Amino acid sequence: MNPAGRQRTLGERLESRLERWVFGGRPWVIALFVVATLLLALSATRLQVDASYGKQLPLGHEYMRTLLEYQQEFGGTDRVLIALMARDGDIFTAPFFQTLREATDEVFFLPGVDRSRVRSLFTPNVRFVEVVAGGFAGGNVIPADFRPTPEGLARVRENVLKSGLVGRLVASDFSGAIVSAELLEIDPETGRPIDYAEVSRQLEEKIRARFESASVDVHIIGFAKVIGDITDGAHRVIQFFLIAFAVTALLAYLYTQSVALTVVLLGCSLIAVTWLLGLLPLAGFGMDPMTILVPFLVFAIGVSHGAQMVSSLVDEFQGGCDCEEAARRSFARLLPPGAVALVSDCIGFSAMLLIDIGLIQEVAITASIGVATIILTNLVLLPVLISYLRLDDGLRQRYRRRTAKALPFWSWLARITERRVAAWAIALAVGLFAVGFWLGGTAKIGDQQSGVPELRPESRYNRDSAVITERFAIGVDMLGVYVETEPSGCIDHEIMALIDRFDWTLANTPGVRSVVSMPGVAKVINAGWNEGSLKWRVLPRNQHSLVQATDAIKTDSGLLNADCSVMPVLVFTSDHKAETIRRVIDTVRTFEQRFGSERVRFRLAGGNVGVMAAANEAVEAAQFPMLFYVFSAIFLLCLLANRSLAGTISIVLPLGLVSLLAYALMNLLEIGLKSNTLPVVALGIGVGVDYGIYIYSRFQEQLRKGRHIRAAYRKTLAITGTGVLFTAVTLAIGVATWIFSPLQFQVDMGILLTFMFLVNMLGAMLLLPALVRWLLPLQAHLD
Repeated sequence: MNPAGRQRTLGERLESRLERWVFGGRPWVIALFVVATLLLALSATRLQVDASYGKQLPLGHEYMRTLLEYQQEFGGTDRVLIALMARDGDIFTAPFFQTLREATDEVFFLPGVDRSRVRSLFTPNVRFVEVVAGGFAGGNVIPADFRPTPEGLARVRENVLKSGLVGRLVASDFSGAIVSAELLEIDPETGRPIDYAEVSRQLEEKIRARFESASVDVHIIGFAKVIGDITDGAHRVIQFFLIAFAVTALLAYLYTQSVALTVVLLGCSLIAVTWLLGLLPLAGFGMDPMTILVPFLVFAIGVSHGAQMVSSLVDEFQGGCDCEEAARRSFARLLPPGAVALVSDCIGFSAMLLIDIGLIQEVAITASIGVATIILTNLVLLPVLISYLRLDDGLRQRYRRRTAKALPFWSWLARITERRVAAWAIALAVGLFAVGFWLGGTAKIGDQQSGVPELRPESRYNRDSAVITERFAIGVDMLGVYVETEPSGCIDHEIMALIDRFDWTLANTPGVRSVVSMPGVAKVINAGWNEGSLKWRVLPRNQHSLVQATDAIKTDSGLLNADCSVMPVLVFTSDHKAETIRRVIDTVRTFEQRFGSERVRFRLAGGNVGVMAAANEAVEAAQFPMLFYVFSAIFLLCLLANRSLAGTISIVLPLGLVSLLAYALMNLLEIGLKSNTLPVVALGIGVGVDYGIYIYSRFQEQLRKGRHIRAAYRKTLAITGTGVLFTAVTLAIGVATWIFSPLQFQVDMGILLTFMFLVNMLGAMLLLPALVRWLLPLQAHLD
């Protein structure tokens, strides 16, 4: 006997031994699953929402190392901006200033707020400087003796103009004012990570609900508010899950025509989800709002594999076997391909660990755990439970009639294995490859929308963001560039002139709204020393004059450190689209390459735009190695399982085509590849390989029996075709309900998954057999 034969014999013996162990101790198997499910269900009650800004950061990236290095001196990137806008007139009225004062006090005491970095017209760290006889004078923009009288308001208006805050804390047209705050990662009162959903709730209750009135509008933006809105929208995911579950149950009943089979099929998939939710707290994980769809995807994959088990059962049952014998045969037949498919799914998800972003890695771990549970619940528990069912002869006859009615359709579809038809199918696939490469090759990394893409364009948050962006020269989109130089660099004209040139270069970069830097402020002060004349708005070459121009700029401005060896340049962008970020980052890099030296270095990056740039670069750098790793692993697994190079290629090529078409669809719909869309690609590969492995394993079995290739594929479709169609349509309808979600990222995932579920099914049922027809060596069963 040849080695391959001995290996197959050993495999068959192992399968037989597993079958005897599992079905010989069925009561014990069920008892173990019941106990495990109850314990993990209890553990699942401890699962909490876990949203952390730190998980968004690619901590290994050079930008993030720079950000963390200077975080204590210059603050982090987790800001909240609250804009109070006067509905009529401007802000210089007594009621508006009373509202602004109370809102500032309320923000100061919100949980997790870094009180030293709260800024508004009423905070003491917001000051102005003016030239008076004998030198400079300054003070708080709103003095301690302020009274909201016409004279007092006029005085504040003058101070605002002197402070240079117009466009920053005060709207360019004086229609509003901002309260800015930074959040700490750890709440100093509780010692626990900040609960962003709670911060968002308090922003709504204590700020918006309290201060929004007939005369004042309140607009709030920031990461905490994004997470809060996503969490609120995620609660509605339960509604979509219930709808998807109801649709799945209905279609499952129409497919199985048995209440008992339907209950067992759906129940085992729900047990897999329960195990996942119970294992997460034990592994030290929570449920991030951005990963809340993972349990539903695990349910979908469980239904997919359960449907294949039921398909095999139906085939054996209508052939005359009782439920126990049908379950035993189905278990033995589907355990190898099912295990290979699920391991491939795990590999697909675990490959995302290559991306150094905590959120993506959490998705990878969560999804891998969920898929691993399916190996037990749907490949072991499901056939054991089926073995206890008692299906009557009437159901057997209905299955036979349904199979007979479908046979003409399967016979027609099996024509795809004919040489000429298969050639046309492959030619079409080549054409789709070309189209997918043309469109998918230009898919963007990062956000493609000006607002927050996780929320719908018409959401309150995105409307708030649009107002702040329109009325102020700043927004939540900011890039920090840390200029490192010698101590006392701010009184060195050569250094300051270079930073000023850097400021000018960035200010003239498309997508940049404004730039704030040490030289820019120093030039304004220098003009103030010279009667405010614009021709004196320059950097003085005389060092004493330069000291005079910079002395009034304090470290709490965020523009310099204690010894003036680091001077951040703050770049406020019009949006955070991928092309905007890339353009600004490229400008900084080009400038550093041309003018950077040992004396002056321009280091990236701070601000939320810096975080996004690092995340985009991390995803871009890892996506192709990740896909190579996934496809290589799937290729090797399929090769080991099938021992056929032609069969393995036939399984893997349709996956590559569908992945490329998914990239093309993302490009057409302006969906960027980022942390919440990358899992969709991995999932699409996983589900696609499930279809292909199940179809090819049965196809190969029929070919080994000596059947003609068309007859073999017709028999394959008669056994697995209905199950594959049922799975694809059921899953597509289920995820299509997400299109009505209030969260845009769920809408995007719904569209992409619907597309991938259906197209993967078509690839497995049409392209796979066409490839087999041309790739398998000519044997007796071929024409």
